[in-house]
Amino acid sequence: MEMAEECPVVELDSNALDAVRMLAARRLPGIVVTDRAGCPQSILPASHVVRLLVPSYVRDDPSPAGVLDESMADRVADKLGGKTVRTLLPEKPSELPRVQADDTIVEVAAIMARLRCPLVAVMEDKRLLGVISASRLLELALSPH
Repeated sequence: MEMAEECPVVELDSNALDAVRMLAARRLPGIVVTDRAGCPQSILPASHVVRLLVPSYVRDDPSPAGVLDESMADRVADKLGGKTVRTLLPEKPSELPRVQADDTIVEVAAIMARLRCPLVAVMEDKRLLGVISASRLLELALSPH
């Protein structure tokens, strides 16, 4: 599939801090999370990890955000120390955003929109071929046919 791009993956039991560092260093919209056999289990969106920067009481009421110390962001490493990627995922597993290698741009966009995920896994049978990011999808949708 010409839409699919390579993307690093992490296992459920990988070090959470290492995974978040990879997201940041490569400026990824998300990362595919696999089991030990390499079968995709979930997508960890970078936007979900960003929520770790903000205490829950500020997410509920953003008015105190302007008076909080910027060192809050420095504590992300402390929050992730010793944790696994599994602990960053929602307790209730959501549907894995996945498409088939022969799906169309519209089919991919429909999955992204329905699941509100910036990244989908491209599968062929049970094998991960790559990913499609929202920015890649937009690039393809805007290119002349």
